[in-house]
Amino acid sequence: MREIVVFSGSAHTELAEQICSDLGVPLSPVEVHRFSNDCLQVQLQANCRQRDVYIVQPLVPPTQDHLMELLLMIDAARGASAAQITAVIPHYAYARSDKKDASRISIGGRLVADMLTTAGANRVLTMALHAPQVHGFFSVPVDHLTAIGVLADHFRGRDLSDTVVVSPDLGNAKTATQFARLLGVPVAAGSKQRLADDRVIIDAIVGEVAGKRAIVLDDEIATGGSIIELLDRLKDQGCTSAAVACTHGLFAGPAVERLRSHPSITEVISTDTVPRPLGFPELETTSVAGLFAEAIKRIHDGESVSSLFDGVDPTHAPPQPKLPF
Repeated sequence: MREIVVFSGSAHTELAEQICSDLGVPLSPVEVHRFSNDCLQVQLQANCRQRDVYIVQPLVPPTQDHLMELLLMIDAARGASAAQITAVIPHYAYARSDKKDASRISIGGRLVADMLTTAGANRVLTMALHAPQVHGFFSVPVDHLTAIGVLADHFRGRDLSDTVVVSPDLGNAKTATQFARLLGVPVAAGSKQRLADDRVIIDAIVGEVAGKRAIVLDDEIATGGSIIELLDRLKDQGCTSAAVACTHGLFAGPAVERLRSHPSITEVISTDTVPRPLGFPELETTSVAGLFAEAIKRIHDGESVSSLFDGVDPTHAPPQPKLPF
């Protein structure tokens, strides 16, 4: 059996260290050097020859620097004769650029996928893509993990009577429905219209929320504009309070101040796919390092990754029997 070698870029070394701890392997060192002309150079400090190489790097700000680091590390591993290279990208930022919804714009999600495979990635391991169709942008296998089971564990054991799971938009309603089924509570969703990156309007709530406590579930929170707009609409319709849960807690710009000061919020929880923000001591985090470690182990051993989510996510269910003709 080939050895596992794990490297990390500078984006989130704490997560990479925890993944390695769960795997029982050391985190191999990487040297990143920035030249005077602002170009980056990467050198992997461990033998890669005929080994399975896993490179951990979420695409978080400064996103372009971290993307370039990842591409250079993949290229270095390929040049060092790695047997297989897996890009472990807990947060794939360019999943938000998934379609051409205006004239003369690029589809960044597909472009970055092409760059990763051109650099030499043989496989991608990621979590909670903003748009599921981004999975199809890759010409190499993609293992797409979900955190809804981990987030649901945070709320289990509580009194969830008069509780409803709420999605900020209809696009995330399917995931919210799966999450609500895990907790045995109803689901609702906002009807959202995005005006700009940090400006949205929610003109309706689909579902019954009056007199209920909400668990607002989103895949990613950046500036928090969608969440605050949703919370205001929920309050207008008689919702008593809200917990906020997300997979990728970026909390950029005014997000921390917005969430800390909103009177409806009882708690905010996210996973550790991205580094914890500064100045947000109330934020609760739950780790997905164990999920990534188990997925890496199963990839290395040639076992099923989808079976990790048996009973959690129906999209990972066994193949359906063929229809009779």
